[in-house]
Amino acid sequence: MPVLSIVTYPAPILLAKADPVADITAETDALISDMAETMYAAPGLGLAAVQVGVGQRIIVYDVKCDDEDTEKKLCTLVNPRIVNAEGELLSENEGCLSVPEYRSDVKRFARVTVEGVDRTGKPVRLDAEGLLAIVLQHEIDHLEGKLFIDRISRLKRDLYKRRVKKVLKEGA
Repeated sequence: MPVLSIVTYPAPILLAKADPVADITAETDALISDMAETMYAAPGLGLAAVQVGVGQRIIVYDVKCDDEDTEKKLCTLVNPRIVNAEGELLSENEGCLSVPEYRSDVKRFARVTVEGVDRTGKPVRLDAEGLLAIVLQHEIDHLEGKLFIDRISRLKRDLYKRRVKKVLKEGA
């Protein structure tokens, strides 16, 4: 399976709301497998379809419980949505494969309940907290056309955007 290219800011697809998946087909399943391989190769904790240039509501993630846990635990959510959120926590030094070379503290909900379906179409309902809650919020934000830099101060966001524009200009 090929490893897909990760789309980076300021690509327009990252700023657009993803479309719901009507049917889980063989192509959907192949995309999920390719996304998983891409996420592990990056390496990352999660990946949304929009990050590989596909405007569909699909995320893959693998959040290990501790550093000693080396077994892969790939999870997939199709058409995920947050149905409940409460509390607040600070996601320290959050980063994103689509926002390279930048990290920042981000306010997130402490606990979320997420609903969607798995890659076989079976309904899934997750109650998540801690790192898993952060990853789910981060990836679902991607499906809504939001990046983690949209959740930081305007000053920090503008500094990052200026840096990206300068790099793009120098590369042109």
